[in-house]
Order: sequence, then structure tokens, then C-alpha cells
Amino acid sequence: MSKRKLTRRQAWRVEKIHKERTERALKTDNKIVDQLDASELGIEQQGLIISHFGKQVDVEATEGELKGNIYRCHLRTHLGQLVTGDKVIWRQGAETGVIVAVLPRITELQRPTNHGELKPVAANIDRIVITFAIEPQPFSNLIDRYLVACELSGIQPILLLNKSDLITDKNRESTAQLINRYQDIGYQVLTASTTLEHGMQALHDQLNNNTCVFVGQSGVGKSSLINVLLPGVDIKVGGLSEQTRKGKHTTTTARLFHIPSGGDLIDSPGIREFALWHLEERSIIRGFIEFKPFIGMCKFRDCKHISEPKCALLKAIEEGHISESRMASYRRIINSLNEDN
Repeated sequence: MSKRKLTRRQAWRVEKIHKERTERALKTDNKIVDQLDASELGIEQQGLIISHFGKQVDVEATEGELKGNIYRCHLRTHLGQLVTGDKVIWRQGAETGVIVAVLPRITELQRPTNHGELKPVAANIDRIVITFAIEPQPFSNLIDRYLVACELSGIQPILLLNKSDLITDKNRESTAQLINRYQDIGYQVLTASTTLEHGMQALHDQLNNNTCVFVGQSGVGKSSLINVLLPGVDIKVGGLSEQTRKGKHTTTTARLFHIPSGGDLIDSPGIREFALWHLEERSIIRGFIEFKPFIGMCKFRDCKHISEPKCALLKAIEEGHISESRMASYRRIINSLNEDN
């Protein structure tokens, strides 16, 4: 289950623990920075975070003589949570560099953690490739949660059905229904198979000259897709658990890869749940794009769209403008906001 909104006492305790951790981290920062300063840091220059490892990140130099080279850098606590895709100002050290500033983000993908905090997943993204597969079983509610996050962050989503070679007579109808559910409301849905190398050119065309992040459940084949798109990268690929048929985590940190023809790919760790409890109902409903023409048209301002008279959304369902399945998914998200952990 997703973490829910904290009580006042829980929030106070989280804040207290966070403050203590920050104070300890700042002491460590000052000690490390003193050591770095002693090693005569180089000039300030721009860079791009391509991967994250706790208190350190890999930074690619994006200007000057060092352009294209990658350096391990210390991450100062006061800069906040920096992630793959962040553009930064850094200084080179003898062994380890240091990040001194972060440039404003154009876009970011965030998700709440089980500790009551918002955690950025990736920054400065143009498109989010929401990846699902025949196996593990796709969950439309998880897809809808990603779509809400895309709509509210202004990032273009692309839905990608992977492992299309596993489509059989038993799952063909249900797979078609899932694809139609999103195509009917205007979303682009691509299909691909790394085994057959089917659909890879169409996917590549969508990624070209854009910064894209792959998201989805563990085991849907994100790393396999990137291995085919970028030969020679050789990202570790994991299979499905034999007992649960769910994915096993193989990507432990988001990492950015360059597309030779232009653009970047970010491979993110698999996420089985994507909570939205940090959002309010009025924000979530705007994340369902087909609901927008009917928002604010109900008779009652506080309409819950369940059984109220003259509800514009219920009428839209009757007239076929909104599907029952998407409304059920919306209600599930709303109900989850107040559920206990």
C-alpha cells in the first residue's frame, strides 16, 4: 500500500529526524569540502548528472576541454535532492569533484516515498515512456497514475506495450482492450518486442532528439529495450520471479545514456506502485484528460461523481465520452488518498 498523509505528530517526528540527519550530513559536507579545497579544485563549469550514488554522482562535463568526460563528484546536502538529468555547476578535484550549484529544472518526475517526502526521479525530461508488458501482468491503475503525473508535470507520455511476442489467443482480446482504452482518448500506444526486434524503429523515432525516461514495473523489459536501442551498453537484465511472475529489480539507480543520433535515455528502477497521496482531488481529476470538458459542470460544486444527481461525469459515462474502467481507476486513486498504510 502507498504511504498516506501523516498526522501532526508523525509529521513533527519526520521533520525532527530529517533535521538531525541534515545537521549530521552538513558536518560531513564541510569536512569533505575542506579536503576537496585542499586539493585545489578546478574552475566552475557546467555538467550533467548521468547517475546517482548516495552522496556522490557521476557528472558529464558539457563544456570546455573536459567535455564528454565523466567525473565522480561529491553531492552537497544544502543543494537538495539532485537526480539524473539535472544540469549543474561543478568543480574538478584531484580525485573527486564537487557540485557547487544546480541549474533550474525545466521539468521533473516526482513520487512520494514511504517516509512522507517527495522524491524526484529524473529531471529535465521531454517524454516519459510508460512501459508495460504481457508479463508481468499489466495494471491499468499504475499506468493511470503515471499518466496523471505526466499531465500535471507537463511531460508528454508515450505508452509502450513490450513483449508483444507473448501475445496469444488467450490474452489477445484483453491486450487489445487495454490498448484501445488509451488510444480512444488520444494517447499514443506503441508495441515492441526485443526478442523479435519488432517496433524498435518506431520507438527510436519517438525518442530521437528528446530526453526520455523509461518507467514501469520491474520485469517489463526496460533494460532490454535500451540494450537493443543502444547496442554495446549491456545493461544488466533480470527475469521474472518463478513464484510470483513479477519482475525482479535489476536497475538500482537511474542512469542516463546518449542516443548516437541525438537525445538521451534515462533508465529508472522499476516501481510496482506509484502513489499520488501528495496530490489533492482537484489536481488528480485534471490528470484524466477525457474528464476535462466536464469538470465544473456538475450541479453541485462538491460533487464526488458517485451517484449525485446531475453529475456531468456520470452523464458523460452514459453517453460514452468516459469509460467505466477509467472512472473506476480514478475512484480507486481517490479512495487510496485516505487509506491507512
